[in-house]
Amino acid sequence: MSRSRSGWPVRLWKGFCYTLGAVVLSVAGVQLWFLGHIVYWNSFNPSSTAFMERRLQAMRVKDGKAQLRRQWVPYDAVSANLKRAVVAAEDARFLDHEGFDWQAIQEAMAKNDRRGKVVAGASTISQQLAKNLFLSGERSWLRKAQEAAITWMMEHVMSKRRILELYLNVAEWGNGVFGAEAAARYHFGVSAAALSPEQAAWLAAILPSPRTYRRGGITGYSLQRAQTIFERMPGAQIP
Repeated sequence: MSRSRSGWPVRLWKGFCYTLGAVVLSVAGVQLWFLGHIVYWNSFNPSSTAFMERRLQAMRVKDGKAQLRRQWVPYDAVSANLKRAVVAAEDARFLDHEGFDWQAIQEAMAKNDRRGKVVAGASTISQQLAKNLFLSGERSWLRKAQEAAITWMMEHVMSKRRILELYLNVAEWGNGVFGAEAAARYHFGVSAAALSPEQAAWLAAILPSPRTYRRGGITGYSLQRAQTIFERMPGAQIP
């Protein structure tokens, strides 16, 4: 009996080690899966994203034949006006950080602390791209940790130019409208290359809640935000 009892700690320790090893291998396998896609998408364009698939599923609940509006265009086929507007609106220090804007994070935390609730975020373009490409819409510390890991990998594999090119082509700009080309044609009837500074500023202004605005649905708030972005655009640095 004593011999049997004395063997329990060893068996428990072995079980713990095997379980821990399995978890580590599983996590490593998942990260390698993400890394493999990032390396691939550094040279090839994604045909879809996790966020696009969720939006299409939601649209098809109401209309079984619903389709997304999207058309991939290379970086040089997007107006510099839109590039500057998006950077000015979403990530002013895009070229200066390595995926995380710690100054913006501190400012957002201080603002949220003063208000007593979450009223400001500090996600960079790289973080937003990581979420759009791979992740679900749930809010959890685990998802944020995975977003951070993907962001770190992207920043070490991809150039800033490629990250911005991907972002401009997968961002949502209306209900089922994805990418700069589809957005420009949907809202203004022009190509992404032909967007004026004013049009670009308005498109950047609606990024936080694009489905709120119908085609060309300019409101007082969107005009005010667009004006602020327009004034910041000359100082926005783009790759």
